[in-house]
Amino acid sequence: MSNVRSDKPFELAGRTFQSRLLVGTGLYRDLDETRQAIEASGAEIVTFAVRRTNIGQNPGEPNLLDALPVDRYTFLPNTAGCFDAVEAVRTCRLARELLDGHNLVKLEVLADQKTLFPNVIETLKAAEVLVKDGFDVMVYTSDDPIIARQLAEVGCIAVMPLAGLIGTGLGICNPYNLQIILEESKVPVLVDAGVGTASDATIAMELGCSGVLMNSAIARAQQPVMMAQAMKYAIEAGRLAYLAGRMPKKLYASASSPLAGLIK
Repeated sequence: MSNVRSDKPFELAGRTFQSRLLVGTGLYRDLDETRQAIEASGAEIVTFAVRRTNIGQNPGEPNLLDALPVDRYTFLPNTAGCFDAVEAVRTCRLARELLDGHNLVKLEVLADQKTLFPNVIETLKAAEVLVKDGFDVMVYTSDDPIIARQLAEVGCIAVMPLAGLIGTGLGICNPYNLQIILEESKVPVLVDAGVGTASDATIAMELGCSGVLMNSAIARAQQPVMMAQAMKYAIEAGRLAYLAGRMPKKLYASASSPLAGLIK
């Protein structure tokens, strides 16, 4: 069958990952809860805000690397809290220095404090500089297919359109734009921001996303460790459903048992 989907490995920056769930490290009660939730999620890639997280730059304070060993996880330092390209580039370079030449980063340049919506003009500026500087850039962006295309063209290794505004838990607000991005993109597409519960993550995967990145949906749950496990299963179920191919939607009923040949 020509329309059968074959599974492809989830690859980023030359590495293959088994889990398609990427998780953040903020908002937890303490580093122990952070560790437990991330273990329960099965995630292999963890992201943290360079400007808000101690990874060794503040001696004597709790260090994220003590809870999440570098030999077990792939770290994805991000530029959360940056509002222009210069700030974002400087933050990525600081992360590379602190992590001994680590080049994989998540770029996000925000427009304002109220919406935390991406400033796509500054994001494009920063992406061009970082790619030329040898970084492997995964980029948080709006769900605009044209901007997503341009970010891939400048060399970003993955585009990460929002599903909803950061921390809102509204789920996928515009699946149609996301579908266009998925159809056009030549790099992995991961939903970033807006996920609130397991079904949101499943829908993203059923649409064909390569993965989902989340933080608030787990950390702000009443039981974060339990929610982390739920998200693990949601991602796996959504990927399987995408590969299986859903049944067509129809307006009228269609009996699962045919009417022809009934015993009278």
